[in-house]
Amino acid sequence: MGAQVVGVSVDSVPCNEAWAKSLGGLTYPLASDFWPHGAMLKRYGVLRDDGMADRAVLVVGADGTLEFVNVYGAEELPEPEEVLAALP
Repeated sequence: MGAQVVGVSVDSVPCNEAWAKSLGGLTYPLASDFWPHGAMLKRYGVLRDDGMADRAVLVVGADGTLEFVNVYGAEELPEPEEVLAALP
């Protein structure tokens, strides 16, 4: 569908690498928004006041337009159909 999944974390690159390794690897890239801390996640409104990021799915169009955002609780998982429907 012309989309790319990218995970984003406020943790450092070494922390992200260790986490991915503990899971046996990831099938998608995992980016670090460590410095300046959470700057990108803050722009998208998913950086909390405590410096941690919400669990969220964002769909950003090829032109940089935010097409979809939904924040989930720590134990919630996004519905794939909902995300697929948001793809431009």
